[in-house]
Amino acid sequence: MTSITLHDLDDRVAAELRARAAEHGRSVEQEACAVLTDALGVEGGDEGEPLPEKLGTAIHELFKPFGIKELPIPPREPAREPPTFD
Repeated sequence: MTSITLHDLDDRVAAELRARAAEHGRSVEQEACAVLTDALGVEGGDEGEPLPEKLGTAIHELFKPFGIKELPIPPREPAREPPTFD
């Protein structure tokens, strides 16, 4: 993977990139890569769709259509006694 450095990036562009990255739950660098990949029409990755960086968010999005907002948390129970090896 190649690295690039951008000089003299307009403050408004940088702010928009930061806002877009936050909206998509990515770092600014990841968002910049996504923008460039989309703009150039290049398919990302050699192995198909990459795994989501935020697994919990991906699971939430997957089950959102079912209307599950929160799952009940079972009450805590005391820990069991550790085994003895006498």
